[in-house]
Amino acid sequence: MSGRTIIQGALLAAGLAAAAPAAAQYPEPREAIWVARDFRFHTGEVMPELRLGYLTIGEPSGTPVLVLHGTAGSSRSMVSPAFAGQLFGPGQPLDTAKHYIIIPDALGAGKSSKPSDGMRARFPHFNYADILAAQHRLLTEGLGVSHVRLVIGNSMGGMLAWLWGVTHPDFMDAIVPMAAQPTAMSGRNWMLRRMMIETIRRDPAYQDGNYTSQPASLSLAFLFFNIATNGGSQALQKAAPTRAAADAILDQRLAQPAAGDANDLIYMYEASRDYDPEPLLGRIRARVLAINSADDERNPHETGLMAAAMARIPHARLLLIPGSTETAGHGTAGQARFWREELAGFLREVP
Repeated sequence: MSGRTIIQGALLAAGLAAAAPAAAQYPEPREAIWVARDFRFHTGEVMPELRLGYLTIGEPSGTPVLVLHGTAGSSRSMVSPAFAGQLFGPGQPLDTAKHYIIIPDALGAGKSSKPSDGMRARFPHFNYADILAAQHRLLTEGLGVSHVRLVIGNSMGGMLAWLWGVTHPDFMDAIVPMAAQPTAMSGRNWMLRRMMIETIRRDPAYQDGNYTSQPASLSLAFLFFNIATNGGSQALQKAAPTRAAADAILDQRLAQPAAGDANDLIYMYEASRDYDPEPLLGRIRARVLAINSADDERNPHETGLMAAAMARIPHARLLLIPGSTETAGHGTAGQARFWREELAGFLREVP
């Protein structure tokens, strides 16, 4: 069946939120770095040594699962109690006693090569195709993995999961893209990404990427972007029912020190500029469970883009989590308590 949409009932969503199981224990992640030699970017530029950081959990003899992080994250962001704690423990859907979890640092993030390593704005301008090519080389050349049971990713990781499906259709049995659409980067999503980038670039302190200290615009632009495109309208209203409460939340966020690097952030968000797997959706052979939330600010369900795309994919269904005071807009899918039982059922059905 193509394009089937499952909308969780309000009772189910509320029950999951109220009765979320405690995070389970799983083996300590192993951290490593693999170097891709003579890595060629889509621009034609070649880097003699491209460093790729990654985490693994479980034993290589287990069933391989590829887990992909979001734009502002790294492999470490996927081992949180809200995600890994609901999935990787004993008896959970991706129990590491049976599965070999592989979580790469995307090109440009974490321990992988990135502009802040020294090249700054001279670093090759990569896109998602380059990130995927680096991940593919890590798995096949670095880890000797030629097939995985599942590719699962959130936000940018969800978009990369879609690209894995259309670029290497026989590499996986199942794909679970979350908080992502298999359609061109456009609309408010791209407008706000570009506004964040332009705010930093037009700051005189940015100095064309040759700054000696982080531009003040970095933290302000990133905070503005996150408030505008994350958190959920109902949840934010519940947390800030008055102006005073809203000011208190904002003051607390403004007081936090700037995290990250301006060039790294610009490169990672710009990498999405030509994302568009839609023309190739017919190539997908894996079973697909797409997980989105109805209050996702970056991928608004009311545009109809997701429904139209899903209808073109055999053996695909969409789990749409209703918005509520317990969801977090674009950040909802990062909380596995909302969908882990659906994932378990889906994987039982996948050949």
